[in-house]
Amino acid sequence: MTDAVHITTTARLHLGFLDLTRDPIRRFGSIGLALDGPETRLTLRRAQARRVRGPEAERAERYLATLEAGLGLAGSHDLVIATTIPAHAGLGSGTQLALAIATALRALHRLPPDPRGDAARLGRGLRSGIGIALFEQGGLAVDGGRGAHDAPPPLVARLAVPESWRVIVVLDPAVAGLSGAPERAAFTDLPPMAESIADTLCRLVLMQALPALAEDDLAGFGAALTRVQKILGDYFAPAQGGRFTSVRVARALAMLAEAGAVGIGQSSWGPSGFAFVRADAEAARLVAGLRRTGEFAAESDLDIRICRVLNHGARVERTE
Repeated sequence: MTDAVHITTTARLHLGFLDLTRDPIRRFGSIGLALDGPETRLTLRRAQARRVRGPEAERAERYLATLEAGLGLAGSHDLVIATTIPAHAGLGSGTQLALAIATALRALHRLPPDPRGDAARLGRGLRSGIGIALFEQGGLAVDGGRGAHDAPPPLVARLAVPESWRVIVVLDPAVAGLSGAPERAAFTDLPPMAESIADTLCRLVLMQALPALAEDDLAGFGAALTRVQKILGDYFAPAQGGRFTSVRVARALAMLAEAGAVGIGQSSWGPSGFAFVRADAEAARLVAGLRRTGEFAAESDLDIRICRVLNHGARVERTE
């Protein structure tokens, strides 16, 4: 019998939606990739009574109780959360926590995994299927948008990212991205996107970003992604106060771009921003240059980190 299940899953970047025209057949569509951090790590065991400890405990307990009931699992569980991805930062913390708990519960009881089904049970994947796909496989993923069926968007493309690529992630802890009711209101209040803009986004992803990634062409990938992000930043500007949610992140990214970084943008509603470079040395050089600026010095609360792209899904370990 499995005594405990340990799950480690990591942040994801939501690189953009493809179609916000409100087409009745299929909506949204998105592109994203998995990073090697920040992480959510947790351990689940059987117990006499349900007990949840650690960061995000309240939300985690709701997920656990919903799954226990939905899967018809008798008895209770002890859930210890060691660390979580920062919430409301545009890094997919909610979906990764939900799927980590669901996967741990299924593994503990020797049930087959079902990330898409569990995401639907827990109210995740309402617009984007990227978090689900990256939890399963890592790398870079594209989903096909939300269709008529009440299910998370399907995965339509997945590519491994070259091991030499690095992502400089800039997090502003003083700002929170939209979530919950304000996020739903934003999607309702923003006007439908023009079809010509959606056409451009789809072409940029399908005919430029993905082929460049397949050919290890960081410059081509970065150019396409920056254009996608500018288009989407302008579309969402009325809801988030500008092309970027955080003014400080916007300034930091502008400096990184001037220093040679490519693929500049914001993940989801932010405030986390990103920039791509090739190799650790180049990433370290750009971050060091940024840190020499007073506003972004080491003592600043702005979190600037160098990340790899994770080309595999969440790690599941059992203790017998």
